[in-house]
Amino acid sequence: MRNVYYWSPCLEKVGTYWSTMNSAISLAKYNKNHLSVKILNVCGEWDSEKSFLIENDIELIDLGLNYFKFLPKTGFFKSRFSFLVIFILSIFPLIKLLRNQKPEYLIIHLITSLPIILFSIFNFNTKLILRISGLPKINLLRGFLWRMVSKKIYKISSPSNDLISQLNKIEIFPQNKLFFLPDPIIRIKKFINDIKLSGKENLSISKRKYFISVGRLTKQKNFKYLIDEFYKFTKNNHDYDLLIFGEGEHKKKLLNQINEYSLSNRVFLMGYSKNIYSHMKNAEAFILSSLWEDPGFVIIEAGMCNLFIISSNCKNGPREFLQDGEGGLLFENNKENELTNALKSFIETKQNHKIKKIITKKKCLTYTLFRHFKILNKILIQN
Repeated sequence: MRNVYYWSPCLEKVGTYWSTMNSAISLAKYNKNHLSVKILNVCGEWDSEKSFLIENDIELIDLGLNYFKFLPKTGFFKSRFSFLVIFILSIFPLIKLLRNQKPEYLIIHLITSLPIILFSIFNFNTKLILRISGLPKINLLRGFLWRMVSKKIYKISSPSNDLISQLNKIEIFPQNKLFFLPDPIIRIKKFINDIKLSGKENLSISKRKYFISVGRLTKQKNFKYLIDEFYKFTKNNHDYDLLIFGEGEHKKKLLNQINEYSLSNRVFLMGYSKNIYSHMKNAEAFILSSLWEDPGFVIIEAGMCNLFIISSNCKNGPREFLQDGEGGLLFENNKENELTNALKSFIETKQNHKIKKIITKKKCLTYTLFRHFKILNKILIQN
């Protein structure tokens, strides 16, 4: 039986966290007889999922370090400090594990520089699979590391074909090592159960129709621009509210912005929702204002909920997912009146919504756990 290990030290339960767990679940669920799936619990970050992972035939391997609760989780500099701490304290435990347990595959999602550096120094009898999402800035250090270890990386996965094209252009990795691997976002049974549960909830958040947006309240999600544009939209339209779900370090700034525009009765910061589908199902449309995504969990979930999608034309994911606008509306981010005009267009072209939503929902099936498994399993059984 082949051993597949995952390295993904996450500080928060964000997209990469769920992508790692769902990927492991897909391998354990659909290839039980040939693969033994394990997640490295680097500093206690996976402790809360231990029982769930065991139920799904996934073993949690502790590195003997348990300081996760002491690490700062939010804020750019604080999170970078935490990643640095994890990097330094994990060096020797990871070397020991790779030498003693000799996993056949190590799939790395976060803090990828540590395994990459170790593989460039030592000869481990392990195939390294690197996941690249977004388009990381190719600074001198990253470019040097990637070139130096390129021969030792078995494969490089990306959740976006656009990103693969960009990686080919920088000519660091051989093209035959790059492959498209859609994130495992949709767990069909869980989705159906969550939708059923959402149907039992009675929501009276907004008396008007509303748009919905979901994400961490951080720079990446660009909610400041969304609120700016929605404010202009409300000047001539009084029929819609805006609901934003999520938590993050920009919450206070966004609340101040809402108050400055006197939008406290039109724009609502809803915080975290355990079952976002209960709110999506009643929305008029989903808005993604991110500066970058690949393509992001919530846009797929919105598509599965049969929501019309209005998205920024940011790099990599959303444009590809919406098939250059065939499945929704795209706008150029941070350009004045772009999103405002997209919202107006949404209202004026309702006759086209049904077709676009069908196109999008069909595309969502690319992001099921089984589809992810089929592609990844093919890579794992090549040798």
